Amino acid sequence: MKTVLRLLLWAAIAVAGIYFLLPLISTAEFSLSIRRDGYSLDAYRSVFSDPEFFATLGYSAVIAICTIIFGVVLVVPMAYFVRLRLPWLKPVIELVVMLPLVVPPIVLVFGYLRLFSSSSVLPLTSTEMGSNVLLVCGYMTLSLPYFYRAVDSGLQAIDARTLTDAATILGASPITVIRLVILPNILVSVLSGAFLTFAVVISEFVMASLLTRPAFGTYIQKVGVAQAYEPAALVILSFAITWGAMGMIQLLARFAPQRHER
Repeated sequence: MKTVLRLLLWAAIAVAGIYFLLPLISTAEFSLSIRRDGYSLDAYRSVFSDPEFFATLGYSAVIAICTIIFGVVLVVPMAYFVRLRLPWLKPVIELVVMLPLVVPPIVLVFGYLRLFSSSSVLPLTSTEMGSNVLLVCGYMTLSLPYFYRAVDSGLQAIDARTLTDAATILGASPITVIRLVILPNILVSVLSGAFLTFAVVISEFVMASLLTRPAFGTYIQKVGVAQAYEPAALVILSFAITWGAMGMIQLLARFAPQRHER
C-alpha cells in the first residue's frame, strides 16, 4: 500500500512538473528560434539593446522598493499589536488582508480611478507623482496577504511577549521595541515578504496599464504588439526574476528562527 501511495505521489509530481514546465520550456525554445538555421540569442540581444527595457525594469524595481518600505511600516506594527495587544481583532484583520486574493486588481484600480480622478477632491491621477503613489498603494494591497502572513509567521516563531516585556522594563517605548527588538528578530520573515512583494510587482500589468505607468509589465505587452520573439524572451527574463526572488526566500528560510515546543 505504501508503495502504491508513493508511486501515486511521484506520478502527481511528474504531472504537475510537466504542466508547469512544458509551457515555460516551449516559450524558451521559441525565444531562441529567431533564426531559421538554428538557435540564437538574438531576441535577448535585441531586448538588452533597447533602452526602454532598462528604464521600465528600473521603474518597476523602484516602485517595488517603495511598496516594500510601505509594507514594512504598515504590516510589522499591525501584526505586532494584533498578536500582543489585540488578539480578539486577529480574525477581522486576517479576513481583511485576504480580500485582495478574491477582489480582482482591475476592480481595485477602477475604484482608484473613480476616487482619485481629475474631477475628485484629491485628483492624484492628474500628476505623475500622484499616479505613482496610487500604484504603490495598489501593489501594497495586492501583496498584503503574502507580506502579512510572512510577518505573522515570524512573530509566531519568536517569544515576542517576553522580548516586549524585557524591553519595556528597560524603558523602551513601543516604537523602539518594534524597531530595535522585534524587527531584527523577524528580519528573515520580513525579507521573505519583501521578495514575495517584489515578485508580485515586477511583472504586474493591469494596474500599471490603467494608470498609464511605464512599468515592466506594460513594456512586455507593448513589445508583444509589434514583435514575436522578443516578448518570449521578456517572459523568460520575467520568470527568471520571479524565480530568483523565490529562491532567495528559500535561502532565507534556512536562517529563520524555529520555535521549539516545550
